[in-house]
Amino acid sequence: MQPLVKMTDIRVEFSGRLILDSICLELEKGQITTLIGPNGAGKSTLIKVLLGLQTKYTGQIEKQKRLRIGYVPQKLHLNETFPLNVERFLQLAGKFSHQERVDSLRLVGAEYLLKSNMHKLSGGENQRVLLARALLQRPDLLVLDEPAQGVDVQGQIDLYNLIESIRKRFGCAILMVSHDLHLVMAKTDQVICIHHHVCCSGAPEAITKHPSYIALFGEHKGESLAFYRHHHHGHHDLAGNPVEGEAETCENQKHGHCHHD
Repeated sequence: MQPLVKMTDIRVEFSGRLILDSICLELEKGQITTLIGPNGAGKSTLIKVLLGLQTKYTGQIEKQKRLRIGYVPQKLHLNETFPLNVERFLQLAGKFSHQERVDSLRLVGAEYLLKSNMHKLSGGENQRVLLARALLQRPDLLVLDEPAQGVDVQGQIDLYNLIESIRKRFGCAILMVSHDLHLVMAKTDQVICIHHHVCCSGAPEAITKHPSYIALFGEHKGESLAFYRHHHHGHHDLAGNPVEGEAETCENQKHGHCHHD
C-alpha cells in the first residue's frame, strides 16, 4: 500500500541554525504515529513543513492525490473581545451545512456545546471543538499538535480514547505530537523520536527502552507505563515492513541518509 505521505531528507535551517536534519517518515492509512521529542526539537516545524505552512526547506514530500488533511493546532488564539460561539466558529471552517456541523460535534461527544461561548470552554471542551472542526472535511490524515495540552489527566485519557475511535471509524492516518509516551502509549502504533534528527523509531514499548529515548527523557519505571500498556499486533517499520517490537536507530539520518531496515 502506498503511504499517504512520504517525507524524505527534510532539512530546515534558520539563520544558520539547523532545526531539522534529514528527517524521513511515512504515514500510512489507519495508523497512529506519535512524534515525540524535547522542547525545541523541531516537532512543530516538521508539522508546519508537512502542512505547507513552512515553505523554506530542502528534501522531498510526496502526498497522495486529493489528500484531505485535518489539523488541530497546539494553541488557538482568539480575540477575547470578539463574541464567538461554537457554531459560529465552525461556520468559519467552510461551507458546511448546519447538520454537518452538528454531526461533527456529535462525533466528538460535544453536540451540547453548539451554542457555547468559545472563550469559556475548558481545555478538554476546546480540544473536542477543534477536533470537530478538523473532522468536518472527513480527512484522510488528521494532524494533532500537542492535543492534550491544558487538559487534565482524565481528560487526556478520554481524548486519546476519542482519537482512537476516530481512527477506527474513518480509517484515517493520525499524526500526533507529544512530549512523552505516558498517556499515548496505548493508543499509538508507531513512535518517532526526534531531536533535530530522528533518534529512534519503532513500537512504543521498545522506544522507552532505547538509549536515545532514555538520554532525552530519562528512564521510566515499568509500572508507570503498565497501566496504559496494550497488546497490538501488526506493528510496521517506516517502510511498511512488519517488526517484532524492536526500536530502530536511524544513525544514518545524522549523515543525510534514511535508513529503515
